[in-house]
This record gives sequence, C-alpha cells and structure tokens, in this order.
Amino acid sequence: MTRIISGAAGSLALTVPDRGTRPTSDRVRESLFGGLDAAGVLPGARVLDLYAGSGALGLEAVSRGAASADLVEKAPSAAAVTERNARTVGRAVPGAAVRVHRASADAFVQSTSAQFDLIFLDPPYDLDDEALAQTLALVAGVAADDALVIVERAARSAEPAVPPTLQALRSKRYGDTALWWYERAERGAQPPAPSQSR
Repeated sequence: MTRIISGAAGSLALTVPDRGTRPTSDRVRESLFGGLDAAGVLPGARVLDLYAGSGALGLEAVSRGAASADLVEKAPSAAAVTERNARTVGRAVPGAAVRVHRASADAFVQSTSAQFDLIFLDPPYDLDDEALAQTLALVAGVAADDALVIVERAARSAEPAVPPTLQALRSKRYGDTALWWYERAERGAQPPAPSQSR
C-alpha cells in the first residue's frame, strides 16, 4: 500500500495504478522529502509532477505545505487513479490547488505558461536517455529561478543529460533506484566554468 507519509494528509492511503507505473517506495520518498524539508523548499512551493502515476510525489509535497501541484499523467487508467488520489488529498489540504492533466510530459511542458519551484520526473524505466534529455531541456524553461528538479531512474541508468541551465547538486542510490537533484540557475546567469587542474 502506498500512503502519504507526513503532513496534513499524513497516513492517507493512495490507490496505485494496476500496471504501467512504478510507484516510488516509501523508503525513497521518506529520504527525498526529508531532504526537501531540511532545505525549506516545500512551504508555498509550486510543484510539477511529471509521469505522475499515482501522484504520490506531488501529493506528498502538498501534504507538507506546497501551495499547488500539477500532476501530469498520459495513460488514461493511471490518470483516473491520480484524479481519485488528488481528490482524497485535496479534502485533507483544502487550501492547496491540485490539478491533474491527462497529457504527455513534453506536451504539458510545451503548453503551460506556469513556472514551478519543484519539479519531479519519475519516467518509466524504459524511457530512453535521449527522450529524457529532451524532456529535461523543456523542463528548464518552466523552472523558476533556483527551482529544484529531481529525477528518479533505475540505478543502472546513466546520469541524465541536462541543459547547462540545470546544475547538478547531488545524487543518491537506494537499491535499484537512484535520485538525481538539479538546481535551476538564475535566468541570464552563466553556468560556472569547469574547474581545471594545474
């Protein structure tokens, strides 16, 4: 069973799609959100959850104080589950805006004019590196200054290829899952030059 771990909707059970998605384990979410809580990024954050599946990542953020969450899921059956979970959490956190979009990640990012402070990408493991790199290039355009972008993939996967506007912060492996954290550099700022050994 997947559940909201903490916050206003803590302990609420979430429905998981029957197939076609890979829910983030409670252990990984606890570690991820412990880091986000410590960084102080959740209160009032505008959250984008791409490849949302059950919506657990975006809804956990809302439970812990995010102002809004846009949950994007292409598969109709999974999107229906996301909508049910969004209604469940929405009742527990009535002040937050939770929206579910039945669209592909790329289509949504290309169509929105919104800016986001925290962006999750948890694509299917069979999404190839090139497709993920394309999505990350688009995501950089909707990331607010100093936004965090967090990618979840199989630990055996190569590190995601990101545009220069996304700067690597850290990565961590949890069994067969890995998380990569990136920060959106301020618009107009140049990425730091790579250090050179003397």
